[in-house]
Amino acid sequence: MQDLERSKFDAVLTDPVVPCGQILALHLSVPSVFFLRGLPCSFDLQATQCPDPPSYVPRTFTDHSDHMTFIQRVENLFLKSSEYFLCNFAYLPFELMASDVLHRPVTMKELLSHGSIWLKRMDFVFEYPMPVMPNIVFIGGINCGKKKPLSQVSDFLDKIY
Repeated sequence: MQDLERSKFDAVLTDPVVPCGQILALHLSVPSVFFLRGLPCSFDLQATQCPDPPSYVPRTFTDHSDHMTFIQRVENLFLKSSEYFLCNFAYLPFELMASDVLHRPVTMKELLSHGSIWLKRMDFVFEYPMPVMPNIVFIGGINCGKKKPLSQVSDFLDKIY
């Protein structure tokens, strides 16, 4: 840890799904830049104080669209409510570790609220409409690259047929 402190880094680029990078950024007192697709339990939206209305923003892992029936909206609300308990249980070890490293009690929401910029690997073209905060930047397609032809496979198939 002392080597990291002496290195005088300018920022920490991290994926907040496992918040160890964010704990390090807070310990070193440097800004953090998050690079992610999304977080379980909408922690990204909670941390940035972004509205997340279950009336028209479908929950992850549901097949609902933004045009939900009344029953689907109630189901969406129920799922959002149950996420609170499941995620607090799942992320409790990280909260305890962060509290130990930072010498003060912290929650996941507080940990992630210090993110300077959120680089999200998604695109509004493929997502349902939802509120977004100014420090969230969509960089969809960054993982896509132009594919090269498989010449060996093509040669092999030409020989067979």
